[in-house]
Amino acid sequence: MQDHVIPERLRKLEIPGRLTFATGNGGLPKINVVTGCSTAEIYLHGAHITGFQKNGQPPMLFLSRLSRFAAGQAIRGGVPICFPWFGPREGDVVHGFARITEWDLVAAGAAPGDGVTLRFRLPPSPASAAWPSFQTEFAVTVTDHLTMELTTTNQSPDRPLEFENCLHTYFAVGDISAASITGLQGVPFLDHAASAGGARQDGEASPLQIMKETNRVYLDTTHAVEIHDPTLNRTIRVEKTGSRSTVVWNPWTTQKLPDDFEPAEHQKMVCVESGNVKQNRLSLPPGQTTALKVVLSSQPL
Repeated sequence: MQDHVIPERLRKLEIPGRLTFATGNGGLPKINVVTGCSTAEIYLHGAHITGFQKNGQPPMLFLSRLSRFAAGQAIRGGVPICFPWFGPREGDVVHGFARITEWDLVAAGAAPGDGVTLRFRLPPSPASAAWPSFQTEFAVTVTDHLTMELTTTNQSPDRPLEFENCLHTYFAVGDISAASITGLQGVPFLDHAASAGGARQDGEASPLQIMKETNRVYLDTTHAVEIHDPTLNRTIRVEKTGSRSTVVWNPWTTQKLPDDFEPAEHQKMVCVESGNVKQNRLSLPPGQTTALKVVLSSQPL
């Protein structure tokens, strides 16, 4: 596959020793970020974060070794941006077009704490019967935390913007059978592993341990969530604002998946996703802006 040429306008955004462009997998342009305490990797394709790692620690994000890197294909792992819908949509792509679109990097610079901040913009889509005019941006700040903010503005003078959004984060774990997830106790959820339509279940009193195919949409929850991983001796914390849904997903070996995910990889990952989906979908009035913000951090157990 022919490599993309990094245009000069992007080269001008490089910060020597901290932010550089390179040719990534599949010849796609990617951004390498180095701070005093961490590294990150972001593709323009989907504004997709494919790596974040604190110095001396294992990677925080999981990336399938079979992931595709190609135009029109979603990357399997990291942080896919699901927008402006979540899940399947008849006659269209799963999880929306944002994750298979090349975003524009519009700004980059230093952040406090020896960090780097990048701001991406989704190329405009023409207003249509399905979508009024809108603008969506994605800001990423890399320090010892990974901070992500997805902002959408309804530019229509008279039409509401109806949409879903979700940062579909894949986390790396040492052994999914030994890990546990807290912060969702008592929260009702839709169980999509039990039925295609998502059977509603009452919240459970104990922390979640994943021992089988799991596909849950937790509703009306703004709580932070933690992944406790004794195998890697760390706790990953997911803090969020502007989000009323949390999705937890692991396909195990029973969910039928495309060939970009090896079944055995289920042992090393879990998705904990923050957004507004299903009954928490958003209706944004004309001229208004909404922001989904997620901060990822980790500490030793």
